[in-house]
Amino acid sequence: MSGPGEEFAARLAALREAIRGHDHRYYVLDDPEIPDHEYDGLVRELERIEAAHPDLITPDSPTQRVGAAPSESFGEAVHHIAMLSLANAFDEDEMRAFDRRIRERLDAPPADGCTLEYTGEVKIDGVAMSLVYEQGMLVRGATRGDGVRGEDVTANVRTIRAIPLKLIGPTVPARIEIRGEIFMTRSGFERMNEAQRERGEPTYVNPRNAASGALRQLDPKVTASRPLSMSCYGSGLVSEDAVLPHRHSDLLEVMAGWGLPVSPHIRVLTDVDACLAYHADIGRRRDSLGHDIDGVVFKLNDLRAREIVGQVSRAPRWAIAYKFPAEEALTRVVGIDVQVGRTGALTPVARLDPVFVGGVTVTNATLHNQDEIDRKDVRVGDTVWVRRAGDVIPEVIRVVPERRPEGSQPFTLPECCPACGSEAVRSEGEVAMRCTGGLVCPAQRKQAIRHFASRRALDIEGLGEKLVDQLVERGMVATVADVFRLEVADLAGLDRMAEKSAQNLGDGIERARRTTLDRLLYALGIRDVGEATAAALATHFGSLEALRDADEDALVEVADVGPVVAASILRFFADARNIEVVDALAGALSWEETAPVAAGEPAPSPLAGKTFVLTGTLAAMPREDMKRRLQALGAKVTGSVSKRTDYMVAGANPGSKLDKAQALGIAVLDDRGLMALIEGVDGA
Repeated sequence: MSGPGEEFAARLAALREAIRGHDHRYYVLDDPEIPDHEYDGLVRELERIEAAHPDLITPDSPTQRVGAAPSESFGEAVHHIAMLSLANAFDEDEMRAFDRRIRERLDAPPADGCTLEYTGEVKIDGVAMSLVYEQGMLVRGATRGDGVRGEDVTANVRTIRAIPLKLIGPTVPARIEIRGEIFMTRSGFERMNEAQRERGEPTYVNPRNAASGALRQLDPKVTASRPLSMSCYGSGLVSEDAVLPHRHSDLLEVMAGWGLPVSPHIRVLTDVDACLAYHADIGRRRDSLGHDIDGVVFKLNDLRAREIVGQVSRAPRWAIAYKFPAEEALTRVVGIDVQVGRTGALTPVARLDPVFVGGVTVTNATLHNQDEIDRKDVRVGDTVWVRRAGDVIPEVIRVVPERRPEGSQPFTLPECCPACGSEAVRSEGEVAMRCTGGLVCPAQRKQAIRHFASRRALDIEGLGEKLVDQLVERGMVATVADVFRLEVADLAGLDRMAEKSAQNLGDGIERARRTTLDRLLYALGIRDVGEATAAALATHFGSLEALRDADEDALVEVADVGPVVAASILRFFADARNIEVVDALAGALSWEETAPVAAGEPAPSPLAGKTFVLTGTLAAMPREDMKRRLQALGAKVTGSVSKRTDYMVAGANPGSKLDKAQALGIAVLDDRGLMALIEGVDGA
């Protein structure tokens, strides 16, 4: 005979299962089967029993969706498999070219039993989201961020009723990452804006911005009040016990069976003509879908075929977003301003009479450069057509000359930087004019510091955009060297900077004092000096002093450095203000210097020309650092496995790349094996 505790536990389990089922039907399937008052009665009964028996409350209970206290900030979330962006197509020819590339890579008809078919999915205009489930329970929600690191918004994601706190079914893996899009329906957006108006509060411009803002609320209760939905479109990292289908469309069906929201508009398409027809059909029905979309995504349906086709650094080759035609609107240019970017580029920007285009109210549009201004002959006072396609920056596409006011004058970019007065130059072969002020131009200050602190530069953890803005606006940081004069007490006085956060940032700054010469050169933001060039310069010259003393003849001896890059380096080190900052950094930082490579001689490394692929989580050091070290030894590091790969370096959770490498007979190293190889080379 069961006791009262067991009876309450059984009733709670039944209530939770019933409420989860009704939530799924209401928020995911849009097909409720009981009236609201009956649903409310179930929730009240659940709350009443849990209040009387708090020891029986479980994390997946529907009452625990809003249980977290407001946060001071969002933590960082690492994506072990990068969340890539998509390449775009804007017309039929580009779609056919995409299909042709797929067939060429698969040597159509496809080998190894792969099927050449596509899935068509509506491209929801929302916010990319990663969900991690362990033992079926939701444990993390994270934004896409830069594709590798996003923001941990788990507490907010738990409030979205379309997202199950617990997956159902016997086939749920021990751990799985689900990816999808958080969005707001048009009806939910209108209801929310109406409530804002009734309270006398500002309304939101469009559903996407409203969804993004709702996800980034520090108080989860605010997020819970917003009408957010989600559509899941794939998976990321999965545990080894997972038994998943080989077809993307079948995987989506499995995910729907687990209780996850999946778009009802998925179609399996046999060829590019079927894709084009599907795109046209969705375009006709676009306004009736209930939520904003900006195109259709086509993906190879066979997951094994995707492995063969591969990816480039930021986008898969096996998928493409076929955007709908850009939206255009007519407005008037009320002024032309000049903005100065991180690298000193002077960009003319048209200030416009506000106009609603592409789902947002547009008040500014880029004019790109002087050549574009001259070609289109854009002047203040002109009536112009403005285009905005998806997330692309709005641009002026043409002038209506018959509406031009009398007395208008052509616009010419200034010869001096409008921010610091330094000379603005246009290098041979370039379209952009650039400020030569370097590290000391105030307009470039925030961007320069953000770049300096970025992950691939000095990697100062915690020094994000908003903190940089505060430091510059309060006059605490004027150049990148000033970052190393900051004390924890200074940081603790910043807005939304708790004592622990200030200490963490202080620790991050201290860690950054120990760096490498190539990271420092890249961090300086010298025009035309990217990561690869910085590594080549560091290897060739061996020291900062040798690089500073180099003339053009010495610089062009470095691989990948031609006259244009050499001119940028010489111009940077010729500015006394830049030298002052570099000297200050030299006193604040430390790095190893090596003997320079003799002119014309390659780096004496047995790894020169060898191709490596890194996969999984490396214990010895972050993959980016390992990549730099290998490149400094003359090796190549690529993102995909092929017959030309010499070594596969596999860390924890290596994924399918390891299987492919083993199938091709490629040498596989772990962390220790790689470090032994490198140390053997270094000691040679």
